[in-house]
Amino acid sequence: MKQYNIAEAKSRFSELVKQALSGEEVVIARDNKPLLRLSPLQEPRKRRLPGSARGQVSVSPDFDEPLADFKDYV
Repeated sequence: MKQYNIAEAKSRFSELVKQALSGEEVVIARDNKPLLRLSPLQEPRKRRLPGSARGQVSVSPDFDEPLADFKDYV
């Protein structure tokens, strides 16, 4: 948890929003007493992992064959 005083939060607001959207907990305080927590309205999307759909997607064996309508052009 990162805590920022109001003046610092005001000057670094864009950065704090990015931190909150990336899942970090951002707390804004006055006189070192926490006042509020900055958090996204929706849960952050989980990052997709390359290869996570392996084995779930199939391609037809004739995928790259010309369509019947275009056989005259090949």
